Amino acid sequence: MRRYFPVNFLLTLFYTTLGFAVMGYHPGFEDDGIYLSAVQYNLNPALYPHDPGFFRFQMQASVFDKWVAQFVRWSSVPVATTELLWQFASLALIVFGCWSIARKLFPEARVQWAGVAMVSAMFTLPVAGTALFLVDQHLHPRTLATGFILLAVSHILADKPWQALPFLLLAFVLHPIMGAMGISFCFFLAMLLLEPVHARLRQWRRTGHGSIAASFVPLGWIFEPATPAWRQALETRTYFFLFRWAWYEWLGALAPLVLFWLLWRIARKHGETLLSRFALAVFLYGVFQLAVAMIILGFPALIRLAPLQPMRFLQLIYVFMTLLGGCLIGKYLLKSSVWRWAVFLLAINAGMFISQRLQFTGSEHLELPGRTSANPWLQAFAWIRQNTPADAYFALDPEYMAAPGEDYHSFRALAERSQLADNIKDTAVVTQVPELGKVWARQVKAQEGWGRFQLADFERLKAEFGVNWVLVAYPQPGGLLCSWHNGVVSVCQIP
Repeated sequence: MRRYFPVNFLLTLFYTTLGFAVMGYHPGFEDDGIYLSAVQYNLNPALYPHDPGFFRFQMQASVFDKWVAQFVRWSSVPVATTELLWQFASLALIVFGCWSIARKLFPEARVQWAGVAMVSAMFTLPVAGTALFLVDQHLHPRTLATGFILLAVSHILADKPWQALPFLLLAFVLHPIMGAMGISFCFFLAMLLLEPVHARLRQWRRTGHGSIAASFVPLGWIFEPATPAWRQALETRTYFFLFRWAWYEWLGALAPLVLFWLLWRIARKHGETLLSRFALAVFLYGVFQLAVAMIILGFPALIRLAPLQPMRFLQLIYVFMTLLGGCLIGKYLLKSSVWRWAVFLLAINAGMFISQRLQFTGSEHLELPGRTSANPWLQAFAWIRQNTPADAYFALDPEYMAAPGEDYHSFRALAERSQLADNIKDTAVVTQVPELGKVWARQVKAQEGWGRFQLADFERLKAEFGVNWVLVAYPQPGGLLCSWHNGVVSVCQIP
């Protein structure tokens, strides 16, 4: 391996860069409204004097925000640059982890890199009905956790299971749910790689019990009943409810399990022992996690566990499916043909690039630090961050993330100012932190009919909550003291 280190390093760097360029980079997008706000709060507790619970409470189980903040203090690298550097490093970790797994399962280098090429192109592949991509377009603890899990898997495949434990621990402290999924899969894989266990499975097949028996593990939980307010927030997240999924979402959940079952049988028939056992581990892991998800989401008494989103086990399966799919394409279709490789890389990368441009119609594809944005919403957030006091308390349309061209960027994370609760991302936070339900419901209700608000409505918000700034559509309602505007929004004070 040392002999080919320069080549492997350059290929890892190439596919990381290509994947980054195809998927784009959007700090402050979606979940980054929580993570980036938490990092900034750790660095400057004077920020967000109002309602910090909408990002702080959810981060209590993770060291991610504290770790990133500590890196900024230690390195003196600005937060925006730190996020970019660690996003790239996270992608490189996933690319390297995928290659490490592929080289254990397939001896041919071209086959290994075909799998890596497929994963890097498909970073933004949607995962069935889970509201997840393989990788997010911003720095996310799940991305780092995924990379560490892949490294753990590669060590188990190399018959070094004890060396996998530190990686699984890192994954767990960064993203407990993702870490738990990784531990679950690694358990199945490690067990199947033990010859006595595999011999026992062969005996079960001969006696007719089948592999499905391995999917049942005793479960025993005691949970508190759900409150009506919490259920109201939960209802806004339809992807929590497995039995409401559309047929194509069910297809996206079940088809990978069937494919891995087929791969197990085919690889076993051709004497590819390690590949067959890996495929069987993915299948059993999927069946077990699906059974757990159906129990949690099918029994009303267990509804409090719904925010754990047990169907998100599919994210890891989709990574493996994409990796092995690319490897098999490289082995049986691409082979050593240069033009086939060229068509393959062009097709998968161009298709995913176009899909990302269609998703982010109002934003630059790469929102890099120091670059002035043409997005009018992001222009407003930047002006607010640079020109308003740190204790400013803003109100804005509770549905602002869904506004045309806003592209689901977080005001709280990018403007670095407190805001009244929104009705999109903060709703998801309430499902994770039920005690925020009353605050969220009161604030969202007070902002109903935002598009018709006049000065008296803004004065009511100021009297009730202490809000003293607003971000409103341009031209703004009369009576507000406005300091800045562009063609879309105005930044104003409430007199």
